[in-house]
Amino acid sequence: MVTDAMDASGPWLVVGLGNPGPDYAANRHNVGFMVADLLAERMGGRFKRATKAQAQVVEGRVGAPGPGSRRVVLAKPMSYMNLSGGPVVALRDFYKVPVERIVAVHDELDIDYGTLRLKLGGGDNGHNGLKSMTKAMGPGYHRVRFGIGRPPGRMQVADFVLKDFSSAERKELDYFVDRAADAVECLVSEGLERAQSAYNS
Repeated sequence: MVTDAMDASGPWLVVGLGNPGPDYAANRHNVGFMVADLLAERMGGRFKRATKAQAQVVEGRVGAPGPGSRRVVLAKPMSYMNLSGGPVVALRDFYKVPVERIVAVHDELDIDYGTLRLKLGGGDNGHNGLKSMTKAMGPGYHRVRFGIGRPPGRMQVADFVLKDFSSAERKELDYFVDRAADAVECLVSEGLERAQSAYNS
């Protein structure tokens, strides 16, 4: 068993971005919540309300048992997407997580549906959740970007991201969410370069 003393790097904070409530649950904008839910299931934990932040959290470990195992705090901000930074900073301070061990899992318009891109730092590309996080703590956190593609025709971006995945997209959604969860686990336990090599497509 790996003790916290052996896990010298301390916990990672993995944040799935989305909007709270059943009306938003299946939206494209909520794919970060979907990935976080699957990671919690894999860890055998259940989300509960955080005492120090407007968020739901679950604590556990990812990676193979032994020295490669990493302590993780999974979080879903309950503040709505454009105010995500406040809950994330509160969790960062409470768990004493440096910014380079924070991971945001989010939807990405400029990537084809189901495609993943992992990176450290960068701009927000108009994503309100990232914009709020970066304003609150700077850009130096990891991102797991889940492609949702661009809106069809003249549909507005805001309408597109707040709609549910189409019936065609839903056929593959579980597979892509599973792969994104794998990518998060690889990033945390094996590092960014290894995760990019395995999951950037």
